[in-house]
Amino acid sequence: MQRIIKNGQIIDETWHLLPKDASLDGISNCDDIIVPLALWVEHSRALKARDGGLGVWLEAGEEIEEIAAELDNFQVIALNFPRFTAGRHSSTACLLRQRYGYKGEVRAIGDVLRDQLFALKRCGFDAFALRADMNAEDALLAFSEFTHVYQASSDQPLPLFRRRA
Repeated sequence: MQRIIKNGQIIDETWHLLPKDASLDGISNCDDIIVPLALWVEHSRALKARDGGLGVWLEAGEEIEEIAAELDNFQVIALNFPRFTAGRHSSTACLLRQRYGYKGEVRAIGDVLRDQLFALKRCGFDAFALRADMNAEDALLAFSEFTHVYQASSDQPLPLFRRRA
């Protein structure tokens, strides 16, 4: 079973991430699933009628605005990083938290490395499915590497100069 980092803890993964070419055939009505955006667009009515948890995942080129009016349907929104250098979903996470007020889980998936975790958390991510060759225990240390940050962000709305007495 895969393990993920969620809210600073290593936990067993309980959600099933469906691949891009998935169909609804053979999916249990009770499983917690994260579906690709295209499957959601095509089968949203059937997916909402299921008993299990529902999440959606977006590729780097897919825009959150496509589903902005439907965010309440999802317990998890997973954002795929196809490679380490792809950073566009950092902005997507900020939009989810700041513009749309999304309170559910925002998960980083794909080529997610330890070096990204601190910055991704500041953008609004609270869960991380690390690349398979990464050590989750070691990755947890990334969250404590910096004691002070200067800029405002999703996790700290006040810049450092406003926090100083």
